[in-house]
Amino acid sequence: MRIGIPRELKPLEGRVGLIPAACGELVRQGHEVFIESSAGEKSGYGDDQYRELGVTVLDTADELFERAEMIVKVKEPIAPDLDRLRKDHLLFCYLHLAAEPELTERLKQIGLTAVAFETVEDKGNLPLLAPMSDIAGRIAIQVATHLLHQPEGGKGILLGGVPAAKRGKVVIVGCGMAGGNAAQLAAGIGAEVVVFDKDPAKLAWARTFGPNVTGLYPHTDDVIDQLRTADIAVGAVLVAGARAPHVITKEAVREMQPGSVVVDISVDQGGCVESTRPTTWEDPTYVWEGVTHFTVTNMPGAVPRTGSQALSAAIAPYCSRLASGNWRDFDPLIKGINVENGEVVHPAIKG
Repeated sequence: MRIGIPRELKPLEGRVGLIPAACGELVRQGHEVFIESSAGEKSGYGDDQYRELGVTVLDTADELFERAEMIVKVKEPIAPDLDRLRKDHLLFCYLHLAAEPELTERLKQIGLTAVAFETVEDKGNLPLLAPMSDIAGRIAIQVATHLLHQPEGGKGILLGGVPAAKRGKVVIVGCGMAGGNAAQLAAGIGAEVVVFDKDPAKLAWARTFGPNVTGLYPHTDDVIDQLRTADIAVGAVLVAGARAPHVITKEAVREMQPGSVVVDISVDQGGCVESTRPTTWEDPTYVWEGVTHFTVTNMPGAVPRTGSQALSAAIAPYCSRLASGNWRDFDPLIKGINVENGEVVHPAIKG
């Protein structure tokens, strides 16, 4: 198969669909791999590193889309990508269509087959979403810690505290891969951490992060009560393929103290905090009711080298299966199909 890897166009998105080593594996399997010039630069991979492994480097996106049968990218296609996509293309990337009705309609009009990383499901797990959720959870705490600094408009506290000073408090709603990694990092810094989840096993997992972690069932009144004294609130609720439910309401955010920080990791799926609106790395935050919101839709894009390596490791076997042409009998990829033949086929997106 002819596989094309275009340069990402989302603002300040530095990741690349496949790193050179992953491309080399596909070439050895007999596939033709094309990459747009400079697509890997922000991830630390120059064009020559791809050429050395048998990848053809093309000067323009127009030529790449023209020659490729399968398009492998990171983030959802935006206008210039959409203008180049054809009905005979197989698109493999993150899509998050539940929060993107206009994109959904455009992909239906094109008529291609679109397989979304975030809905590929294997034995109840989401293996292609997990590595980026891991990164997003860690970035959530790293960025929020900085946003608590007084020059950033924050409360002026050190999250982990010091002798004779109070620890900061982090409240996390949702203890999946993203929320769990956020909790683990916050606990390691020394913060007081409260994690909410409906799954007792996940609450037990959170408690292993340290004696400074409390796990609670997400009763609405308990969530609001904990948010009143939170310095950082992290929303990390996921319903695979579907729009995220608002588990933190505007009223709950209003109860937070001025200078506090909200991070909504679920923003890709519409956001689980009612006061969330999507932002980019060009303008990542806004203040609502005195609370700073960090709601970038591609949080892992800030660490493209780490992100590209982790993503490539996850998606490479699935790329190989798609390229082989015999993937229609492979249930994880069938579950990953979002749009095909002009119709939405994933049940969570259909609503």
